[in-house]
Amino acid sequence: MPDLLRLSWYGHGMERLPGQRLRLEVVLKRPHGSLNPAGFRYEDWLFRKGYRATGSIRSVEVDRDVGCFVHCQYRKLHRLLHQWTIEQFGGARHFPLVSSLLIGHRGHMEQKHWDVLKATGTIHLVAISGLHLGLIALGAGFLCRRLLLTVPAQIVSDSSRRWFAFLAVILCCLVYALAAGFTVPTQRALVMVVAGGWLVLMSRQAPVWNVFLAALAAVLVLDPFAPLDQGFWLSFAAVATLITVFSSRLAGTGWLRGLVLAQLAVFGGLWPILEILGQGQPLAGLLANLVAIPWVSLVVMPVLVAGGLLAAVVPGAAQLFLPIFDLTLGVLWQWLMWLAQWQAPDIRAGVPELFGWALLSVAVLCMPFAMFRLVAVLSAVLWLVYPAPSSERNSYAAEPVVRVWDVGQGLSVLVRHGREVLVYDTGPAVPDVFSAVESTLLPNMAAEGIKRIDTLVISHADSDHAGSISELSRNVSVGRVIAGEPAAVRQQVGELPVQACKQAEERLGGLVLEFWQGEGAQEGNDASCVLRIYHPDSGAEWLLPGDITEPVEAEYLAYMAGREDVQVPSTRVLVAPHHGSQTSSSESWVRVLRPDRVIYTAGYRHRYGHPHPTVTARYAGVGAVPLNTACSGSVEMTVVDKKLVLKEMRHGSSFWIGGSGLARDQCKIP
Repeated sequence: MPDLLRLSWYGHGMERLPGQRLRLEVVLKRPHGSLNPAGFRYEDWLFRKGYRATGSIRSVEVDRDVGCFVHCQYRKLHRLLHQWTIEQFGGARHFPLVSSLLIGHRGHMEQKHWDVLKATGTIHLVAISGLHLGLIALGAGFLCRRLLLTVPAQIVSDSSRRWFAFLAVILCCLVYALAAGFTVPTQRALVMVVAGGWLVLMSRQAPVWNVFLAALAAVLVLDPFAPLDQGFWLSFAAVATLITVFSSRLAGTGWLRGLVLAQLAVFGGLWPILEILGQGQPLAGLLANLVAIPWVSLVVMPVLVAGGLLAAVVPGAAQLFLPIFDLTLGVLWQWLMWLAQWQAPDIRAGVPELFGWALLSVAVLCMPFAMFRLVAVLSAVLWLVYPAPSSERNSYAAEPVVRVWDVGQGLSVLVRHGREVLVYDTGPAVPDVFSAVESTLLPNMAAEGIKRIDTLVISHADSDHAGSISELSRNVSVGRVIAGEPAAVRQQVGELPVQACKQAEERLGGLVLEFWQGEGAQEGNDASCVLRIYHPDSGAEWLLPGDITEPVEAEYLAYMAGREDVQVPSTRVLVAPHHGSQTSSSESWVRVLRPDRVIYTAGYRHRYGHPHPTVTARYAGVGAVPLNTACSGSVEMTVVDKKLVLKEMRHGSSFWIGGSGLARDQCKIP
């Protein structure tokens, strides 16, 4: 049995609280999530959090015979602290921010909060990390130092004062880290505080870079998989940037100049890393953090900590602080909301721009005169604020590429050759819960350098094929839309032109595209727009039939049989109709097409049970090699030297995804 499980208990809320010992009847399954070249990977997240299995709870029984040990007691105390915070400060207008900053509990944050923080690049403010522990360390060190200075030197030497201050700082930071949930970013920040405190304790006798490397080594020793966290790279990169900029000019930097320089340095230093991680840095974040960081550091956090401590020892003190909380956080939030409405663009770049930025940064640091450095900084800022006109030109694909993305129970396929791009279906979406466009399509297209979709085909309007079309069109330029159910799709795409699917032949680079739709159906699965893709040079063929059922399959076979211009493909790849449902893939369909490979786009252990064993047996009977995105992850097919080359994403994945005994290793097609 794994040590840590991620379980769902639907419909019961917080009926059972942390700290209780329970006997559970559960249904477990191995960790599994969508697997694509870019974008969020649920399996990575589960591994990083220590979850070794997921599942659902069937029944619960309180076990009173088992004691509650250290970890259990800590969770219980943290839950009590959360309840106390609600009782004391729940009346604050900005209580979600109070809870996040004071005890690291972000469960009260709503989507509107996250939207504002994301648009302004200030999510780090509500994630207890280096900024917050650094403030606690500064405050604790200052107070302890002032108190110790009142003690005569004959009793406490200067060296002893530094040691007492160091221990007080570590103790206060440890208490705050425990109160904030002792998350991985908090633990990492605590190590950095210890390293920084040690540097101060040694009166800066140790080179600052040595201390930095020691902190880095300590984090890696305590947590070897820390580099899997984006926060690891961002945290250490930010600290390294600040050390580089300030290590030689601390004495001559005023507080205002230092604040602006620090913000510019971090903004510029983290930009290439954010680009590599696939994240754009909002331009509004520069202005937002320039005000928000000092405001949170000098006003908000001292007020929150003081209010929390007084409320803990003085009954009724919390009510006195509520107006102050609302005032200080209200100023911050109004500033962020104003900047979020500005809708400033994200700064994104390709590799040449990243190298250019790196060279410019080096030039700024190496300038011998302050005026030259100022001119260089202003030039860099102007370059960011007034970028060159954006180009919708896609990266170049020398060979045809067909990629079936892993979007769970749904379908989305990318087709490209040269600079032309077609997307067939956009995968599933559940409002306010999940969107394949956001989690899969957008990050993967950005990683491939795709800025424009020439043709977007929506086979039909079901949510597992047409999810979040509007979100896709807002983020990527779309030339035209072809839809099996045009009326339903028009409601989602606004002013984009939507064409009804009809029999037509077109070209995309060196590929021939053939569109077809059954004559009878006007809506539903049988209205699916069927797309046949043919590569004349290699003879490879891909058939994307959407969700058509057996009657429409027969109609399509009759249509193809009546054509004399269709060449027999050297290799035929078929995406199984309706994810391998028993309502599709009739015996005649399978027998006539006889695909070399069949791809099922089904969810892992989904309640629909796709693909159906009867269907898989039919394809196996004609020698078709089966693939399932639930097992393989995304499937990429390219033509190299006139031969079809197929690559399953699982074969290039990490050991905790594709390793022996794990979900994809054990995944079987029935």
